Order: sequence, then structure tokens, then C-alpha cells
Amino acid sequence: MNGAQDAILLRGLSAVYEGESVPAIRDIDMSVASGDFICVVGPNGAGKTTLLEVINGILPHTSGEGTALGLSISENGDRIRKRIGYVIQNFEIDPLSPFLCRNVVMSGRAGMIGLLRFPAKHDWDVVNRALSLVGMESYASRPVGKLSGGEFQKILIARAIAQEPEVYLLDEPFSNLDIKARGDVDRLICELNRGGSTILMVSHDVGSIPLSCTRMILMDRGRIVAEGPRNEMLQTGEISDLLRCRGSEP
Repeated sequence: MNGAQDAILLRGLSAVYEGESVPAIRDIDMSVASGDFICVVGPNGAGKTTLLEVINGILPHTSGEGTALGLSISENGDRIRKRIGYVIQNFEIDPLSPFLCRNVVMSGRAGMIGLLRFPAKHDWDVVNRALSLVGMESYASRPVGKLSGGEFQKILIARAIAQEPEVYLLDEPFSNLDIKARGDVDRLICELNRGGSTILMVSHDVGSIPLSCTRMILMDRGRIVAEGPRNEMLQTGEISDLLRCRGSEP
């Protein structure tokens, strides 16, 4: 399979969590062109997060095939993760954690810096810029354990930005953010896309889909059940109907 023309290309992909018998995602066919901004929506348990884990090489797929950035996701997980910025959902942080915000953001550059090497001035410049982009530059020396949920969410986004990735996988990026912060992060994500980054974003909230999103994919029970241009998908009402039926609308 040739995935060189797509940032992400999946064909007939299925995956099962260890100890489970029912696939969490199944028969997924999906292509994400370089520079695309795609939002994956669906009720809780639809397989949205699992999809991101498989693309990022965290969860092995059990059938089908897939590439990310032209690399087989089954054989090149480490190489792929160096080039993909992943903002995970519901990351738990120990309130006694002594790690400073700037060091957590710097950890996003670990794959670029390499083992047993120290960050250079350029690396710290990138970290400081990432903190500034999310409005957290004044928190650089604060322990992450002392942050609110929304503040920590911004640090996770800054960590992904500091990685300088080609692709962003964003799992509920507006989680824990207040209205103003949602607007700020929305604009930032759109700016990253306009700058050439590929965005694959997961959400269960139709109201949080950025205007710059070009295409939407609707998932339910581990399958892709509909997809199309953003405005067309929202006008059909199919997404809202499904989320309401599953009780996932906020």
C-alpha cells in the first residue's frame, strides 16, 4: 500500500483491546491528505480515541493496514510518534507532581533531542514560544500539579506544539477549558492548520467544531457511518440525532 500521498491512510483497519473480544474499531477506511483539517465526531464509546491510538502506533491493529506520513503504523511506531503531536484526553496529573510546566512542554521535544542529550537554547526558545501561544508563559516555573484542569490542558497543547510535528492528533482538545480559553485554542488550532499542519481532531461536541475544519467523519460503535464536508454534515442533522440518541450531547 502506498501512503506517501496522504498524511494518514487506513484500509480495512480493525483493532481490539487486550482481553476484549469485540473490536473497538473495525473496517476503517480513511484518508487524510497533508494539510487537511478533519474532525471525527460520535458518541462516547464510538471508537474515536481508539482510532487516534492506532494511528499513533500505541494500539496495534488486528487486521487491515495503515500508514502515517508514508510509514507503516505497524512497523514504525517510534518514528511516527516523533513526527506526530498527540494531545490525549483526560490525562491524570498527580497534584504532588514536582515537574515544572516548562519541563513538561520540553518533554515534547525528547524525540528530537535524543537520549542523554540536554536541550539547547533553540529548544528552550521553541518551548517558550509554545507556552506563549497558549497563554501560559507566566506559568513556566509552576509545578503542573498546582494547575487547574484547563491550565493543564493548555500545557498539553503547548507540549504538542513544541514537538513541531507535521500532524496533530487532538483528542477533545477543548476539554476542561472555559469559553474564552476555548475560543483562544480554537483560533490557535486553525492557525496551525493554516501554517501547513495536518489536523485530525476528535470531539463529541458538535458545537466545538472549528470553522476551518474541512471535513467531518461520524463514528458509531467502532465504524465510520458517514463523512463529508463540514457544512453539509452539520446541515443534515445526522450527527446531532446520533449524539442525542446516545446521550452524548453536552
